[in-house]
Amino acid sequence: MSLGHTPDHEDLFHSTRTACEGLPANSIFRLLARDSGILFPDDAFADIFAEIGRDSIPPRIVAVVMVLQRFHGMSDREAVDAFAFDLRWKYAAGSLAFDYPSFAHTVLVDMRARLRRSERPDRIFEAVLDVAEEAGLVGRKRVLDSTALYDAVATQDTVTLVRSAIRVLLKASDSTLKTEIRSVLKRDDDYIKAGKPVCDWDDKAEREALVDALARDGLAALSLLEGRDIPQRVLQATKLLATVIGQDLEETTDGRFRIARGVARDRVISTVDPEARHGHKTSARSFDGYKGHIAIDPDSEIITATEVTPGNVADGAAAEALIGAELDAIKNAKPVENAEDDEIGDDSESDKPAENAEDDETGDDNESAKPAENAKEKARFEVYGDASYGVANLVERIESAGAEALVKVQPASPPRKGLFSQDEFRIDISSGTASCPNRVEVKLRMRPDGSAVADFGRSGACAGCPLRQQCTKSRLGRTLRIHAKHETLVRYRKLQRDKNWKARYRATRPKVERKIGHLMRRRHGGRRARVRGRERVGQDFSLLAAAVNLARMAILGVRCCEATC
Repeated sequence: MSLGHTPDHEDLFHSTRTACEGLPANSIFRLLARDSGILFPDDAFADIFAEIGRDSIPPRIVAVVMVLQRFHGMSDREAVDAFAFDLRWKYAAGSLAFDYPSFAHTVLVDMRARLRRSERPDRIFEAVLDVAEEAGLVGRKRVLDSTALYDAVATQDTVTLVRSAIRVLLKASDSTLKTEIRSVLKRDDDYIKAGKPVCDWDDKAEREALVDALARDGLAALSLLEGRDIPQRVLQATKLLATVIGQDLEETTDGRFRIARGVARDRVISTVDPEARHGHKTSARSFDGYKGHIAIDPDSEIITATEVTPGNVADGAAAEALIGAELDAIKNAKPVENAEDDEIGDDSESDKPAENAEDDETGDDNESAKPAENAKEKARFEVYGDASYGVANLVERIESAGAEALVKVQPASPPRKGLFSQDEFRIDISSGTASCPNRVEVKLRMRPDGSAVADFGRSGACAGCPLRQQCTKSRLGRTLRIHAKHETLVRYRKLQRDKNWKARYRATRPKVERKIGHLMRRRHGGRRARVRGRERVGQDFSLLAAAVNLARMAILGVRCCEATC
């Protein structure tokens, strides 16, 4: 399929412009109608189409429909219907004629697949962000935050998970290999229909027999394929089967298999979407799926970066994807020349005629006011984040780039409420000692990873201590486990107690909450993912951010044609 092109000229007698001119000036439809040709020109998508073949639906039109679809939280069929019957959509796509033909909903599926296979899958978001930057809407502050994205599948229990993994393996195999696998499966089950197998779930013995039989069928299939040269698709299904058996089942002393006690780390929760994970946004709020991470400019509320991770990934781990490139650019940028050096210069420049010097001193007051301080202010880059981003590695990464980290770090919690916290101990990593509130000093036991342990109970310091009841309830005495980046964490805890720091944080960080509200206002395609797999969810989340950015730019009155001139 070759690249199609949007009509160059409006049909004066059939154009949707006249009917839609009454839309508010800050409407996203008005912005797209005026500037979609600049944002999403057909040629910007030339690399994902062939040079010869049947013309595609013009990419500019498809891109506009995709953006409006994400903004309004519609399914593919609903979006195509809106383009067919809502004049505003055709107007946004370039003031098309009101009888401009619609297209099949599969065109949207195909466009997403083409973008996903390309070198720039997020080019729609990037195009919108480029215009925002040209318009001066992206400054030197970033606020980071995340939100839960519920997966588009049902979470499976252990029995369903193992049986589904066997079904996935059979489905991935060709007819010859499928026959071989079925020959080693001993359960009376054709593994064709989805769902739980038939069982008297009230009968404990029958439940245990079912689990054991499923485990043996899965292990038999894995043994059959071990060491064989198999296609990639079959290999992925084999790894999935091995994972679900290994994470959920254990062998007892009598050689039977049962459901393992406890929950495995990084547990797969569905064979339909193996990348989804069980996550916790807070200690009391859990979810299944992914996390959507964003970085915004708090002044303009423009989203500058997005990232999607499995639900169990810590927020701090996603920060590199959100601001890493900007931190590297700051770190590698040439230092701003000192204005004082400019004033001194070399001898030849210092011998200027008096009248020239007078001309230099006059001019705009803003330009003449303290150039050294202005240069310093221009070079500042600030990163804000709540305590979920307050890991030592991140704040050190921000500092090393020459930026300022206004990221909360978690307090050193006491073992129990009302007892001394770790901050009330004097810890000196350089000398390898720690002192308790009773001024008893012990040596630190250093670990290979750089962390340390201070064991006051083992040293006998807690025996007979008058402050023991305020320090620990353990009969063994107080033990401190000290983070490898302890000094960084202590320094930031002191910083965030400063009134000025608190004022800046409270005035800036909460703005990201409203932006998350804009992203999540639609359940379909907002809080609930529309697609499966981290890559697809990430691409969809990026497209949603592009739509929300365009709506914000429309509110701010940005004209893309002026921004790109």
